[in-house]
Amino acid sequence: MVLVGGAILGNGVVGDAASKVGLMVYAPPDRQYYDADSHIMELPDFLTSYADPKLRDDIPLVNYNASLVTDEEVAVIVEQGNSHSDVHREAQVALGDELIAKSKEIQALGAFDSADRSVALDMLGFKKQLVFATHSVGLPFHPSSKTDPVLRYGATRAHNRHMVDFCSADDRLMGVGVIPLDDPALAIEELDWALDNNLEAVWVPHRAPIGFAPGHVDLEPFWARLAESKTPFVLHVGGSPLQSLKAWSNNGRAATKDWMGGGENVRTKDATVMHQPPETFLSMLLVDGVFDRHPDLRGAAVELGAGWVPELLRRLDSITRIYSRVDESVRFDRKPSEQLTQQMGFTPFPHEDVGRLIADSNDELYLFSSDYPHVEGGRDPIGKFAGHLADASEQAITRFHSENFLRLFPDARVA
Repeated sequence: MVLVGGAILGNGVVGDAASKVGLMVYAPPDRQYYDADSHIMELPDFLTSYADPKLRDDIPLVNYNASLVTDEEVAVIVEQGNSHSDVHREAQVALGDELIAKSKEIQALGAFDSADRSVALDMLGFKKQLVFATHSVGLPFHPSSKTDPVLRYGATRAHNRHMVDFCSADDRLMGVGVIPLDDPALAIEELDWALDNNLEAVWVPHRAPIGFAPGHVDLEPFWARLAESKTPFVLHVGGSPLQSLKAWSNNGRAATKDWMGGGENVRTKDATVMHQPPETFLSMLLVDGVFDRHPDLRGAAVELGAGWVPELLRRLDSITRIYSRVDESVRFDRKPSEQLTQQMGFTPFPHEDVGRLIADSNDELYLFSSDYPHVEGGRDPIGKFAGHLADASEQAITRFHSENFLRLFPDARVA
């Protein structure tokens, strides 16, 4: 906990409140923290306000049905001009170094307002943080069979415009664009736009594109462009259907709740298998030689856990060693474990023992994340991870909090 006197970023009541109480910073000052996961809590017009006029009426409003946020909360914010009240902001700033513990979801400081987010980042003390959407990726990522591709990619562009705008005033906020891969030509067109507009990572859904593999030859220019530009791709929860197949949950008994007591989040059976889609996506990408052909390609799997990673490395090494006797396509100069260690990063959940994961694999794979302002990030992620790293080397601790992130995003380094 660090007390810093004087005003902080922002203006008006937020800056005034901060200068009166001083700034209580959450992150300890003895090391640098780069946050691989944070979120915008989108207001209803998040997509429509940035969409092309001809598509605006066909793009649905962002809604919070079956989420931790109530319609009433959203309505109050909308009635206030898509803004928190000055009183609410003052109360959030007064939380000081307890901001991450007590400021959550749409009521959090900076949940949807970029100026407030700069203040929140001052209070959190992270050097940089990736910024993901929360509820606005359904149309881009999970279309019905009747969804017009023009509308899907129009919603994608609207999302990416808004993300650029949100992160533009503070270079600590690293905007993450979204790009579905189902139409390779449109995906490459959107990637060119994202790179031209300085989005710093590209979130792709971790499912097979409709009808073909992510390593398909038609997507080769997509991965090549990412590698050439040194822009990582990211996988994130929400990029593939969250709940397990309905048949698995049809056991003739009452439906189970998620870990927070509701029904909209990761439920027990979902949690047992949520690693399978990202593990499959990365396995297919690797076996199709995408990492091997593009050694400058970088990526990260975020908010998908990391307990599955050590075994993934062992399995891919073993399978490619055995099958390379007859399959020339997997005769790599670098073992899969080497490719993924050099080119990927993974964020453990706070409850996962990252020290054990490091011992079971290596210390170059794992990334610190806060998940601010989502409740899943917990009340004290730094403290939780510190407990798991109590017996780790200083090198491993530094890599986890900063250096592994900077391997993926070298331009993010600050003094």
